[in-house]
Amino acid sequence: MKNELNHTFVICAYKESPFLEECIQSVLNQTASSRVLIATSTDTPLIREMSEKYGLELKYSGLASDIAGDWNYAYHQADTRYVTIAHQDDVYDPAYAETAVRMLDGRNRPLLFFSDYYEIRDGQAVSRNLNLRIKKIMLAPLLVPGLSGRKAVKRSVLALGNPICCPSVTYVRDNLPYTLFQKGMKSNIDWQAWALAAGMHGDFVYKSKALMGHRIHVGSTTTEIIESSSRTQEDLFMLKKFWPDPIAEKINRLYQNAEKSNKS
Repeated sequence: MKNELNHTFVICAYKESPFLEECIQSVLNQTASSRVLIATSTDTPLIREMSEKYGLELKYSGLASDIAGDWNYAYHQADTRYVTIAHQDDVYDPAYAETAVRMLDGRNRPLLFFSDYYEIRDGQAVSRNLNLRIKKIMLAPLLVPGLSGRKAVKRSVLALGNPICCPSVTYVRDNLPYTLFQKGMKSNIDWQAWALAAGMHGDFVYKSKALMGHRIHVGSTTTEIIESSSRTQEDLFMLKKFWPDPIAEKINRLYQNAEKSNKS
């Protein structure tokens, strides 16, 4: 019998994703048992069918769809100490939950756990490209013993962009604000949440091994946002939280080039 973890996967589902079932299977096929449920603002036949097929509780918000609202709603559905908001297009390696809980339990005051990830492009896992290498370098200071709880260090890993893959994150509900995701942004809701958490007392717990796969495809919200100008504007808004305006603008121009890999 699998060990039961103080952890919940909340699958944040939206409309009719062809990858939802693969996501569900990955969180059910973990080496240790977590609670699993589905949260949605779009009560579609596919989502209902998947919840019934796998015997998963379905939470329907009844609210107008909004990314921050959807994520906050999903976050609030968990009653365990640890919660992962699983994105419907992504997959989790079998050891993800067990690794997250073990590492979080080993810290006095953890805030977040997150791991490296691989991209899924055209059904194939891509574990090496420029974007992934840059993010590993940015996160490296968190691997130095004693530094992952220092506010200056946590802020430093976020100062040149957002290297933390949102669906790879497990949240420690006891140590974080009740409302974590702020409305008003389309692409950098997660980066803003990390910046908020970085200013709090506690550790960013980082596993430098890819424990989940993040799908890159033309229908993804991330790709749609990058195609518009909103991503550039929001990146600049976030960079100005860390740098004087002229420096933030120069960094933003460099950051745009890295993001172009999402379209290739």
